[in-house]
Formats: sequence, structure tokens, C-alpha cells
Amino acid sequence: MTDQRDALTVFTLLLEAISTDRWDEAADLYAEDCVVDMPFALPEPVRLVGQALVRRHFAAAAAGPLSLQVTDPRFHLTADPEVVIGEFGYDGLIRTTGETFTVANIQVIRVHAGQIKATRDYHDHARLAQIGLRLAG
Repeated sequence: MTDQRDALTVFTLLLEAISTDRWDEAADLYAEDCVVDMPFALPEPVRLVGQALVRRHFAAAAAGPLSLQVTDPRFHLTADPEVVIGEFGYDGLIRTTGETFTVANIQVIRVHAGQIKATRDYHDHARLAQIGLRLAG
């Protein structure tokens, strides 16, 4: 049976899973043949092809010291029912130090048959890189 979850529902489930550290559930929302583009990632753009790579990416997030809480989500429906644009913040916590931070995000997702087929993720990678340098230092 085909999953009938619409794009907005799937996007909402993704943000809820991230906010509650349910990274495996977040990965389950992606199709086996998905493509995730992060064109502004530092030091260079990132492209993840396939659910296995997304799962590995999320497993690294789960193992790290960061906790993310999605704030102020706003969704923009498009003429294409499979595509939703989301704007939101991350209120983050570095669990090892107690330091907090905020990151702005925009994602464009395409959902087909209830699974994420493609995303373009425009996170504030410069801010995330600063946080990463503090963690490494």
C-alpha cells in the first residue's frame, strides 16, 4: 500500500523527529533513492544520495554533543503538491558544555508516496562551522 502522507505532514514529522533526537525515525522518512543537497555546507557543498547515507549522516548527529530544538516553523506550500518550503530556527545546546546557540534554516523538500525524495537544505553552515570549531578546540 502506498503511503498517503502529504509533503507538509512529512516535513512536520521530520522536524519533530529532529527536535526529539529520534534520528532513526527521521532517516526512515527518506526514500531509498533520495537526494539531499546542502549547497552552502562548509568547507564545501554536500550531496547525500540514498537513504543509507542520510541514515549515516543522522547517526553522526545522534552520536555528537548537539541537541537541536526546532523553533518558529513556517511552511510555504507551492503549486506542486509534492514540494514544501520550510523556514525555521534551531535552538541548539552543546550538551558537553551547556552552551546554547541559534541557527537559521530553510529547506525545500519533495515528498512522493509519503517519503522524502529530495531536499535542498540551506542551513546557516557558517554558524554551524563556528560551533564545530569550538567543539574541536
